[in-house]
Amino acid sequence: MALCLPLSFSNPKPVASLSSSFVHGGTKPSSFSINEKLKTGNRLQNVSVSISCSSIKLVHDRALDKHVVMKYRVRFVQKLKTLLLSKSKHYIPVHILCKCRSYLGLPKPRSILSMIHRYPSIFELFNMSWPPKPLNATKLHPKLCVRLTPAAAAVAAEELAFQSSISNMLAAKLQKLLMLSSRRKLLLSKLVHFAPHLGLPPNFRSRLCNDHPEKFRTVDTPYGRALELVSWDVNLAKCLPPRASRDPGFIVDRPLKFKQLRLRKGLNLKRRHQDFLLRFEEMPEVCPYRNPAEAFSKESLEAEKRSCAVVREILAMTIEKRTLIDHLTHFRKDFGFPNKLRGMIIRHPELFYVSLKGQRHSVFLVEGFGEKGDLLEKEEILSIQDKWMDLARESKRMRRERRKSRFRKDIGSLNEADQNNSDSDDDYDDNIGIDNFENVYDDGFENIFEELDFEAEDDDDDQGDKIFSQSNYGEFWTAEPFPIQHGLDEPQMQPW
Repeated sequence: MALCLPLSFSNPKPVASLSSSFVHGGTKPSSFSINEKLKTGNRLQNVSVSISCSSIKLVHDRALDKHVVMKYRVRFVQKLKTLLLSKSKHYIPVHILCKCRSYLGLPKPRSILSMIHRYPSIFELFNMSWPPKPLNATKLHPKLCVRLTPAAAAVAAEELAFQSSISNMLAAKLQKLLMLSSRRKLLLSKLVHFAPHLGLPPNFRSRLCNDHPEKFRTVDTPYGRALELVSWDVNLAKCLPPRASRDPGFIVDRPLKFKQLRLRKGLNLKRRHQDFLLRFEEMPEVCPYRNPAEAFSKESLEAEKRSCAVVREILAMTIEKRTLIDHLTHFRKDFGFPNKLRGMIIRHPELFYVSLKGQRHSVFLVEGFGEKGDLLEKEEILSIQDKWMDLARESKRMRRERRKSRFRKDIGSLNEADQNNSDSDDDYDDNIGIDNFENVYDDGFENIFEELDFEAEDDDDDQGDKIFSQSNYGEFWTAEPFPIQHGLDEPQMQPW
């Protein structure tokens, strides 16, 4: 993208035309080239300054990256929880769950059962009678299924109840998104991926979209079902105020002699990049609610000013003040974003921060976080979602205790074998005992790592179900059935 910014001066000095091009590349420092026309004789002529930036160095912010790392560790829990809550009886057979590997983010070598065993405080396995393929047969085959534990089910119910209580606030977020779009219409298939970042419940398409007909409605389009704006709310069509200036900490209140660019701590930019951002900040604000994307040319600074304002509005509506860049690119045509949206976001580090952690890159709203990376305004739903992190930590503690108990059991069997050997006959032949030691004596350490390794177990066939159904660790799982999952017409469940 090439940006041209004319510079005018009151005194008779050369008029410069600033042109910059920022394209994301590696992590090499930016390179610039300057072309200018010098004066002829004693009179200065017009000067043209061309700044070409082929790459921008991304400075990592550990305080912000930790948010992505924490959520990335429990991504399997969130996705499996969404699948379980989408079912009417809140459980899924494991052989059907194996077909959802792409959604769960598990490649083929990874075992789904091993991932379920990693979170014993959140998920539990049980056997239930499953009808075979021939419907006329009378024999029922046991199938291994997964569901939420009572503790996890209580957190899920609390989260859904809270989302239902703030349905008006969530409906206002959807209405603002529709007001920002160019055609006042958004596909539901795109909103599904972005809904968790807004705090919407999994059933928002059937409940929330139909409970507020005065604000929006669902319509059919050639590309699928879409959400269309019904009424325009003037109170919601207000832009975010400009970023608050950072207090320099001076004792004497006086204006600064030089213009200062407010950047994150530890972020250093090239002088020409800073000049561009300072002039970009001095431009008048463009309200995305009043000025549609079609009112500006795609390569103009006004269009980029509007695109930055739209990204700010969207990130401010998210519960964590961040989202994936891929989610924004899905709405490129709907919100009038440029083709190189990622490059535009990286070009403005004073507004946004791009984290490279995880499989996909995330974008943060810088003004929503403090210097230590903490959210300045934390929504109440985040406190409920933090309970899932507490359950994940509890699962880690349970796994550690289970490994310690197995180790103690193996040590006890070793001591018992030594005691039996010491009580044996004293007149036995030492050579015979040494020869038979490897054949009759089992110290219990040969298979300890095989017991701890769940990766080698097969989870895609009936043999894996049989192995886990006959495991002697069944006493670990909760024997009480899930109260909200069982209906009157549901087959009898046998706890695993």
